[in-house]
Amino acid sequence: MALSYQALLTAVPVVLKAGNVPNIVGEAGIGKSALVAEVAKQMGAQLYTTVVSLSEKGDLAIPVPPLTSDSFIQTKRYGQLADVQFGYAHTLIEIIQYAEQHPKQPILWFLDEFNRGTQAVQSELMNLVLQRTINTLKLPEQVQLIIAENPDASMTGFESSTYGVTAGDAAIKDRTVRLVMRADVADWLAWAQQLDERMNRPNIHPLVQQFISEDVTRLNQADMQADLTATPRAWARVSANLYEIEQLPADQQTTVALDIFQGDVGTELGLVFEQFLEQQAIHLTPAMIYDSQPVGSVVPAPILKQFTAMNEIQKRTVLASCLALTTTYPLTDDQHAGRFMQLLQTLSQDGQFALVQQIGHKRDLLKQLYTANVAKQSPYVTALYQYLQQVASWSNQ
Repeated sequence: MALSYQALLTAVPVVLKAGNVPNIVGEAGIGKSALVAEVAKQMGAQLYTTVVSLSEKGDLAIPVPPLTSDSFIQTKRYGQLADVQFGYAHTLIEIIQYAEQHPKQPILWFLDEFNRGTQAVQSELMNLVLQRTINTLKLPEQVQLIIAENPDASMTGFESSTYGVTAGDAAIKDRTVRLVMRADVADWLAWAQQLDERMNRPNIHPLVQQFISEDVTRLNQADMQADLTATPRAWARVSANLYEIEQLPADQQTTVALDIFQGDVGTELGLVFEQFLEQQAIHLTPAMIYDSQPVGSVVPAPILKQFTAMNEIQKRTVLASCLALTTTYPLTDDQHAGRFMQLLQTLSQDGQFALVQQIGHKRDLLKQLYTANVAKQSPYVTALYQYLQQVASWSNQ
């Protein structure tokens, strides 16, 4: 079972409050670091991050030779011994100093890319995660740990993973709570629309939001002709680059835009996005379908005209995007249900049947529609549920 960004905002603090260590597992670029930063913000915690894949053995604790005569011990039978002490990494020193200065404030120490560190580095961190100690130093009670890992082929559900990772020790798996993170389009688009107060603009450029909305599979899509994957992090780069490109003279924009986009999301998808920008056409998105005026369960005439003019594949793509955003636009809402059913009925019988099969895999959605149908309080939701049953029965005809 994988959790969305929003679900993890609830789950991670629960695990921390229970005194356990969350282990967030997810693809590169999916937003694990952003999630931990948001958790820290919500908890009012001071956040420190160590990228384990960039660490070397000895980075946390370095043996220091005796500095005074008191550090030498004379024995009767074994000669003189040196009581070696340890010097600690600056991050750890900062954590200890901050804990002393703010004894009541929670502190989160994020160990990112844990399983991409070498075996020696992971071994060095074992006591930190398992016993909360590093040599003779014990972590303050207010310091809590979070680790993040990339998928490992030995993990259930990730058997085909090809990340260059070092499989974690069984003790780490036994002492941490694995929380698998999935890319959720509704969560990402909701975050994308929020204002970046530092830059005074949306987190993601509106044109990038629109491009993802019309085909939600683009949010996490591997390029067929290159070694790049269009991850949520890659689209954030596209957005930032697009904001800057728009500041250039028109001729310079034409010169550099395509290469920059392809460097972010791959050859094929970068070209599609560049063509999308060139067309500057109005594309239908779930927001345009559901939020357009006038309010009601009937699709406004201009939107319906544009939808019916599309080919079969385009129609199914738009409706598939609507299904991916049922958290934002629930089909248990009469207006949403009525408009969705009206557009669904413009598809061919084969197109409708294929889409209803897709709905059949969304058990939570079907349960919600069934419950609303039993209640008989939302006529268009009831009509949609009954129509879906009718379309599903076509396979028997």
